[in-house]
This record gives sequence, C-alpha cells and structure tokens, in this order.
Amino acid sequence: MERYRTRKLLLALTAASGLLLTACSGSADNGEGSSAADRDDYSSGLPAPAHGDATSEQDDRREDPDHLSTFALDVDTASYDYARRALADGRLPDPSTVRPEEFVNSFRQDYERPDGDGFSVTVDGARTDDEDWSLVRVGLATRTTPRTGERPPAALTFVIDVSGSMAEPGRLDLAQESLSVMTDRLRDDDSVAIVTFSDEAETVLPMTRLDGHRDEIHDVISELDTRDSTNLGAGVETGYETAVEGLREGATNRVVLVSDALANTGDTDADTILERISGERREHGITLFGVGVGSDYGDALMERLADKGDGHTVYVSDEAEARKVFCEELPRNIDLTARDAKAQVAFDPETVEEFRLVGYDNRRVADEDFRDDRVDGGEVGPGHTVTALYAVRSKPGTEGHLATATVRWLDPDTRDPHEETGDLETDALDDSVRSASRSFQVTATAAYFADALGQVRPALPGAQRLDELSEQADDLAYRTEDREIRRLAKAIDTARRLKRTG
Repeated sequence: MERYRTRKLLLALTAASGLLLTACSGSADNGEGSSAADRDDYSSGLPAPAHGDATSEQDDRREDPDHLSTFALDVDTASYDYARRALADGRLPDPSTVRPEEFVNSFRQDYERPDGDGFSVTVDGARTDDEDWSLVRVGLATRTTPRTGERPPAALTFVIDVSGSMAEPGRLDLAQESLSVMTDRLRDDDSVAIVTFSDEAETVLPMTRLDGHRDEIHDVISELDTRDSTNLGAGVETGYETAVEGLREGATNRVVLVSDALANTGDTDADTILERISGERREHGITLFGVGVGSDYGDALMERLADKGDGHTVYVSDEAEARKVFCEELPRNIDLTARDAKAQVAFDPETVEEFRLVGYDNRRVADEDFRDDRVDGGEVGPGHTVTALYAVRSKPGTEGHLATATVRWLDPDTRDPHEETGDLETDALDDSVRSASRSFQVTATAAYFADALGQVRPALPGAQRLDELSEQADDLAYRTEDREIRRLAKAIDTARRLKRTG
C-alpha cells in the first residue's frame, strides 16, 4: 500500500490575491496576501496546513511520515473515450491505456462552484463492504463558463495531422467537419491559424482574423488532404512557431493538436518534441490541447505530450463527440483559470491506517514540492471539475477527523499563488456507496469499471464482478435518465459480454 512522507505542518496559510472561447453558441480566495519571504517558505516543501487552528497535540500526530498524498491536477478524458471506442469495435482495451482518473473525470460533477477564479474543494466518502475500507473523493471545481460577450478574443493554432493513416473514415474527415462548424461560430475578433504535417510540416494559414475571412478559412479546411508519413514532432514545432508569430496580447493563445499520434518519422519521443518548443511554452505560456482520433491511436505519446506540455487530451470517435469537443468543451479546454495546480491530501494518522490514490500515476508530485511553484502542476480552465478518488482503510473503532485536502494554484496572469482547503470527518461518510449521492455513485462506478479493465491489483475495496457492476450501472442510468451514464452502462455491459466470450 502506497505511503507518503510528511514534515511538520505549516499552520499559517498564505495566498496572494490574485479566456474564454465559447465557439459554439475559488470560492473567492480566502487567503491573505503573501510576501516574498512567505513564498520562500512555500518553496521549502512544507506540507499542507492542518485543519483550523491545530493544537500541538494535533501537530504532533500529523508528523507521521506516511500520510500525505500529492499530485498535479489532470482533466484528461481520452482514456475513457478510447476505451469506449475499443469496446464498440468489439475488443477489450489494452490495460496499459486504462487510466482510472480519466474515467472518473469524464463525468462532470455537481460540486459547489466558486464565485471567482480558483477552486472550491469538496471532500466526501462512503464505506464499502470491505471491512474498515472506504472510498474518499476529493472534488475540485472552477467557476462556470462565462457568456460569449464576457470573454477576450481567442487566437487558436490548429495543428492537423494529414498523414496517410488519417485517411481512415473518422479521422481527417471528422476534423474537417468539426473545424468547419466551429469556424462559423467563432466571433469576428477571434483568430485562427492552421498548420498541417505529414512527413514535413507546413503553415497553410497564418494567424487570420475571422472577420471578413471565414470563406478563406473554410477553403483551407476543405482542401486538407492526406499525404505521407507522420512527423508529429515537426508539426508541433511548426505549430508553436506559428502561434508565436501570430501571438495576440490580451487574447487566449493556444495550440490544438488533432492527430492519431502514430508518429513514425522525425522525433517520436515526447520529451524530445517538448524540448524543441520549451522556449515558446515557457516564455509565452502557450499550452497544448490534444484531440485524439482513430481506431488505432498513439495513446501513450499523446498523453505524455499533454501531461508534460502543460495541457491535456480528449479523444473523439464520431461526429457527435467531435462537435461536443470543438463546440462545447473547447472553451473549458483552452481558457485557463489556474496554472500549475496541485492537490495535497493529508490523512489523519489517528484515524487512517492506510490509503491509496486511484490513478494519477503519471501526475504524482513529491510531497515536499507541493508549495514549490517551480514544480510543474496542471492547467485548468473555467467550467471544469476535477475528481480524485482514494481507497482508505480506517483504524478499527476510531472516529473524528479523517482527511484535509488542499489545492494550490497560480493565477494565470500574475502567477500569484492561492490555496483552498476542505475537510472530511468519519461521521460524514455514507454507510455505503449505494446510499451515497448520485454523483458519488457515478464516480465509484467509473472507477470500478476502470479497475476491472485495467486489471491492476490490489483491486478497489468493494469492487464487483462486471455482471454486478453492469446491473448497478443500468439501475443508475434508469434512475438518473442521464445520457452520459447510459453510455457508461452500455460500455460496461459490452465489456461484460466480451470478457465472457473471450
């Protein structure tokens, strides 16, 4: 069971006071201003603050070296959607492509939203049938997406894969249709650039204002055609160069990579590719949003590019999903309300025997780096929810404080740090997952599904066979009448049938 190191708790929480594209249509920070000396303390690696005004007894018991968990926030969802694509094609997904946190984060939750930038923090949980084991959920939410008129203009550089593999139906044609619809719905003061790549990369449209140029942009999109091999590294590098050349002050400047990520020419290593664009990323803060397509998809490369490139990924397999991504989700996936966001959960050693974070394997952060703002975190936009699930074993017969969750982020413009916290007591745990809130049941169902597909051991406490999980998912879909939960139930049932016949 995974354990974490900690040091003495910092009791003084400091925080400094501190774009939205709607192409298709924290709680307010409670911290006090932080001085330069305070920020030096942050970089010393002290753990998250204790709940409230901790007594020295509380301080002593929280010195236990094994009760901290720290990770960078992640809003990727590609793993879940790619798994659904594999199941729809009649095959079980490769367990190596199953990332539980992306299954969990594919479902937007009903967490309380903050009034301003930053996060709200919700911590809840439910007991399982496994003795002394519970599932504990840490839920983070950003403010809702502003209306179209409230956002600054957007400057978007689309990097489109036109290699031979993109000729398969559902790849380049899907990208063209989606970009065409989005072009019609962008504002006049928005800008678009288009870079294509196969064996080489080419800027086919420099940064161009939409006002008066929509026909020109449509022509470029319609003329895209597949060619040779996949030099993804050249595409990303040229994309960033084009984004910098067309950089607009006061606008949302982003690179959007659309590809099956089957790189076979030039640089094919994510770290090497990212190193070539490190200057542009660091100086201008341009993040990478990856849109994966295709039945055969380079999941590992795209995921690493996004994680290490200050961005995130989604996967689309049909026109409805593509329109949703480009016309509904793109605002949340491009604009930023928080940079380098990290979470740290302190489990109380008086009540907690052991714990395990579900997923986030590529997003773990050393506990002492939680307040070191030089250490990379996750980028999160408006309208997002981020969920982390823990398996927690309590000490028999204990009651009281269970955990404190702290999220830390930097203001996208000023780079000032902010923090927000939330707590959970043992008496707030629901008696069972089935009696918990609807949103908690969805989280647990998605996590159990990923657990079954990924075949990682030890299994989650309370895990069930796919037959039982399928029945519960069907019941949940029936009670909620939610389309996304119905799709989850269908995927679980398909996996159940394939496992039975395989």
